[in-house]
Amino acid sequence: MRVLVAGATGAVGRQLVPRLEAAGHEVVGISRRGPRPVDVLDAEAVRRAVAGVAPDAVVHQLTDLGGADGAANDRVRVEGTRNLVDAAREAGVGRIVAQSISWAHAPGDAPADESVPLDPAEELPRARVVAGVRALESAVAELPEAVVLRYGILYGPGTWYAPGGAVAAALAGDPGARFLGSTAADGSVSSFVHVGDAAEAAVRALEWPPGAYNVVDDEPAPGHAWLPVLAEALGVPAPGRTEGRVPWARGAANARARALGWAPARPSWRTGFADQG
Repeated sequence: MRVLVAGATGAVGRQLVPRLEAAGHEVVGISRRGPRPVDVLDAEAVRRAVAGVAPDAVVHQLTDLGGADGAANDRVRVEGTRNLVDAAREAGVGRIVAQSISWAHAPGDAPADESVPLDPAEELPRARVVAGVRALESAVAELPEAVVLRYGILYGPGTWYAPGGAVAAALAGDPGARFLGSTAADGSVSSFVHVGDAAEAAVRALEWPPGAYNVVDDEPAPGHAWLPVLAEALGVPAPGRTEGRVPWARGAANARARALGWAPARPSWRTGFADQG
């Protein structure tokens, strides 16, 4: 299969391209930087790029997280996805695999499965984030073979949670550390996934039925459980435990992806944080 990877130089994209090639696919990557620079916010540039590649499938791994600017990332989700979907449709591409997130579900007590609707919250910035996710997933679903991968919080090479990354700096007390997330050791529940496991899911998703899939490890956990383990792995101080829980921070369940044969090589952050290579 000829596969166009949009966002090929990102944290997941760098793991994904060699896996696709190892699986026998012909891969062409585009990104803002690299040998094929394309600005995803430039609709005409995206149209030319997709038409020139003429792929059998598109894998959407586009983000704008380098500056920890949530509004910039939301714009990529909304405008960038719109441009990519329109270009894919014009080029006759029916199959797309797109990166989404697993923490946009409505509030609840148990880990969310894919039947849980997206959060109807009106408070900012939560409402803006969910609106971006909703726009991304809605646009992608316009193609007949659309698969949405709702990743957990990504850790591993190139992420904020890697050794020497922004989270380590924040935990060490650096006031200039920038990332989108929380270091509150409270009862708010998160689901994680290593970038390699996320990339493996994207490879497999080229053959999955259309729909949304949570791509997370096997152990959703509250901040007071996972933050001390992460801090130890990063060699920085652990924050003190606090009370409370954000209602929408409930984690996610991965049974649907597992039923199709995907399984995380790092099934838990308990050992994964210390093995991020």
